[in-house]
This record gives sequence, C-alpha cells and structure tokens, in this order.
Amino acid sequence: MRAPNDGSEPIGQLSPQAWMQAAETQAVIKALTADGAEVRFVGGCVRDSVLKRAIKDIDIATHDPPDRVMALLERAHIRVIPTGLAHGTVTAVVGKAHYEITTLREDVETFGRHARVSFTDDWTADAARRDFTMNAMFADPQGRIYDPFGGLADLGAGHVRFVGDPFRRIEEDLLRLLRFFRFFAHYGRTSLESQAMAACRKLAPRLVELSGERVAGELIRLLQAPDPALVLMVMKTNGILAHVLPEAVEIGRLKVLTWLESRAMVRDTIHPDPLRRLAAMLSADAAGIAVLGERLKLSAAQTGRILSIVCPQVDVRMDMDRRAARRALRRVGADTFRDLVLVAWAEHRSCSGLLDSRESRMWQDLLDQADHWQPVELPVRGADCLDLGVPRGPAIGQALARVEAWCEGGSSE
Repeated sequence: MRAPNDGSEPIGQLSPQAWMQAAETQAVIKALTADGAEVRFVGGCVRDSVLKRAIKDIDIATHDPPDRVMALLERAHIRVIPTGLAHGTVTAVVGKAHYEITTLREDVETFGRHARVSFTDDWTADAARRDFTMNAMFADPQGRIYDPFGGLADLGAGHVRFVGDPFRRIEEDLLRLLRFFRFFAHYGRTSLESQAMAACRKLAPRLVELSGERVAGELIRLLQAPDPALVLMVMKTNGILAHVLPEAVEIGRLKVLTWLESRAMVRDTIHPDPLRRLAAMLSADAAGIAVLGERLKLSAAQTGRILSIVCPQVDVRMDMDRRAARRALRRVGADTFRDLVLVAWAEHRSCSGLLDSRESRMWQDLLDQADHWQPVELPVRGADCLDLGVPRGPAIGQALARVEAWCEGGSSE
C-alpha cells in the first residue's frame, strides 16, 4: 500500500460542478457550516466528477456528531431523516434532492460487514476504512481535492486498488469482493491487481454467505458496464463466478450481445439492458431459472423475463418469414421478441465469428418488424363462434386459429 499523506492539504481541483453549485446543495452546505464546521464531499460524487461522469448520489462527511448535524439542518428548516444514527449517518432532503451526511468515523471492532465505530475528526482515519482508493477522496465546497491514499492517480490510470490489505477489506464485508470486479468493469483499464485477485480467489467460497439481494444488486450493476463480459470471464476462469452464478456459461454470447446493444446499430428501442445480458449468458431449464430467481431474490417480473429469454415459447431464427415473425410477435409481444432476436443473433455471431452484411440485414428486418408491430385484437371470439353454430370443444379453438392465421396474413380458407 502506498504511504498516505495526512489528508490535510489539497492535491487537486475539480472543475466547476453544477451539482455543487445547485441551490439545494448550497443550502445544505450553508446549514452544516453555519457554526464553523468543516465539511467535504466524499466518495462517488468526487470520483465521477473527476471523470466528468454523471453524479448519482451526493455524500458529505463532517466531524460534527450526528445529533449536532440534525440540529444544524433543522435550524435551517431542512428536512432530516435519521438514516443510521448508530453509524453517524443522517439524510438531508431538499426538494427532490437527497444528501447522505456521515460523521467521520473509525472502526473500533469489526464483525463482518458490521462494525463498532467511534466518531473522529481525523479525515485520513475515515478514509482508511473505505473500500477503494478512488472512493476515499474528498472535495471541499470549493472543489479542492483531498486524497489520503493516492486515489486520484489510481483513477487516472484505471487502477482499482483496495485501501490497505485486500484480504482484510474483503473480510470486513464480503460484498467488496464482487464490488472489486464491478468497479473494474466500470473504471478499470489496467490488469487486475495480483494481491487483490489472490484475496478474491481465497475468499470466493464464502460468497454464499451473502444475501441474494446484495449479490443480485452487484451483478446487475456489473452488467451495466460497457463490456462486462471481459470481467465476468476473469471471474469465471478464476473460480469466482461459480459461487454466485454457476448458470453463467455463455460468456461469449454475452460479449456479442453487448456489442449489438451498444455499438453495432443505433435504434431507439435498443439500449444496454442488464437483465437481458444476464439471461444471455445463462444455461438452465425452467426449473433452474426458478431456482436462480429464488436464490437471487429476483422479483416475479424479473424471473419471468429471464425465463422468456432462456426458455423461449417461440423459435426465433434469422431466416424466419414475415408470417412466422408475426405469429411469434402475437404470441410473446414485441419486447420479448426483440430480446429473443438479439440473443439469437448474438448466439449465431458468437458461433460463426463472421460479420455477414446479408445476415445482419435479415436480423435487422426482424427488429424492424418488432418496432412496427401493433397488437391486433381478433375480430371473432369464442362466444361469436357459438352464436354462429360452431359446436363447443376443439372446433372453437380450430376456428379461432384460422381467424388468427388470416389476421397474420396467412391462409383464409
């Protein structure tokens, strides 16, 4: 580990940030510093501002204890939620904006992901308990960056590095093992650190101790990365993926699907989709998908969508004619049909390894049909058949099937 500086002197400067200058942010900062306290932004908002990426959450650190933080916010008529007082965290709400404010702290004793903490005024001690160096940077309200553990250099190099000993950091919270790969998928540009990889391999069997919700959350976020297949292949070859997603077999198909979604074409109806990406790399039957959904605590809708892709009700092929495509669209709907086309295309391309313009046009024609398809309500129902004298039983189904074929452009005999 690189020797930390004392964190007392800034080592860089953020460019002007709209989120820092927003009236809501200024109101919170004004309230927190009203009596002279020092506050700094910390974590993802600093990291992503350096990279000029969109900011998702705004976290603020202060040396004031949580009861004092709450009093300052209430005095400024800012709504405050006692999110986690035992760990020094409250949430300020201004309009639609939420700010998580945490008192500087250091671990006294750790119990897995839980720890007994004491509050401190030591910025470096607080940074030392964070996961990665790129998440241990602070920025004051003027945008000056404080970097006790070299996170700015690591961020610039695309180096995902734990603060301190990787084994100890992961033991504190096993989810950090998955976060390591997720962060590499989003921020990494170098090789994965050997010491961190050794710790991940050793602790991977303990991933089963994590709740399904936490595992699923990390996998979904990893799959939102520009090229998740590369990292997932590393996890697979190092025996890590098998402990959380043993059904993930078709990593090559995922790689092609990612390319199709993000770079091969521009369509308003196609965007990177983590659930479709998850389904694309799975090999399982319907019972296996049910087990996966229960293990990862997925919603019924999420599990159902994965099932519709992995165990499709219709056979989507590159050379299917328009009548067959319309029949499939009527049966599964445009969204599922589009999923099936993309995954089938990815499967075909991953097996052939060739880019054929004629074949690409055929696949795109199927996507065009999905984009322009409108559900057609049958003009005849079962009750109408009975009124027309069709006897109850299979004859009604046969009659309706003939009407449906006519609607799809087939035979009307």
